[in-house]
Amino acid sequence: MKIPGLSFSLKRALGISEAKRKISKKTGIPLTKSGLERKIGAAIIKAIFKK
Repeated sequence: MKIPGLSFSLKRALGISEAKRKISKKTGIPLTKSGLERKIGAAIIKAIFKK
């Protein structure tokens, strides 16, 4: 039985989420699948339409 409004994340408790965020900010490369796809897609479009 779950308590409404109460959740627990092992990744957050261990600090993994914060470490990933810091790495992403320093390198400028997102570590999530969707973020990486957006960044690659934008780079391809920029290369194609660059004059």
